[in-house]
Amino acid sequence: MKKLFFIPLVALLFSFGKTTQQPSADEIVRKANDLIMGRSSQSIATMTVIRPSWTRTVSMKTWSLGNDYYMVQITAPAQDKGQVFLKRFNEMWNWMPNISRIIRIPPSMMGQNWMGSDFTNNDLVKANSIVNDYTHRILGNETTDGYDCYKIEFSPKPNAAVVWDKIIAWIAKDKYFMLKSEFYNEDGELVNRETQSDIKHFDDRDLPSKLVMTPVKEKGKQTILEFQKLNFNISLKPTFFSQQNMKNIH
Repeated sequence: MKKLFFIPLVALLFSFGKTTQQPSADEIVRKANDLIMGRSSQSIATMTVIRPSWTRTVSMKTWSLGNDYYMVQITAPAQDKGQVFLKRFNEMWNWMPNISRIIRIPPSMMGQNWMGSDFTNNDLVKANSIVNDYTHRILGNETTDGYDCYKIEFSPKPNAAVVWDKIIAWIAKDKYFMLKSEFYNEDGELVNRETQSDIKHFDDRDLPSKLVMTPVKEKGKQTILEFQKLNFNISLKPTFFSQQNMKNIH
């Protein structure tokens, strides 16, 4: 009788272990990326650039389609209103209405600061997919801002055109939103730290509404990005993301 009881018990425990198995690092990152991107998205956001002697606020609308298409329209302040940034696959352009010109932003400038902020051109247009351009490894589990998180290391794949040599991210278990990211240069030095907070319900999902990017070695510098509106899986086509539409977007 003991033997007959032991075999089913072992089978039950093995089955339970399989159903509660931790997802792989790739699966975690993919779910986090799908959560923030959706198949398509539209947003209204405000970016505040903080410097030791001044503060500047920029308002914007954004549209995205998968990882390959992204558009940002500046709506304020007045001197920047109407500027549009377009990303298609690995190329990026800037429409400047004050001179009626579309300027191509070369790959060499993707790591430069976007509109004087602590975000790079690459950060804002998501030119490099965190899913496809990096390998992922779970370093462990940590609690961040009250959430139990996966701590994951991102390492660039060979020949990937990325800005950072290493990224470490904290992704909330079950929820799958990122709560903190650290960005390292090729010398292994921590350059920027991003925190995400103020969880709100947008459309059909919960997401952080506030992103704070801080250069760790530059005292008094910080950039805050706050989302007022986020909608997902809206009707958008690749043709929407055209140079012609940059001039006419509303």
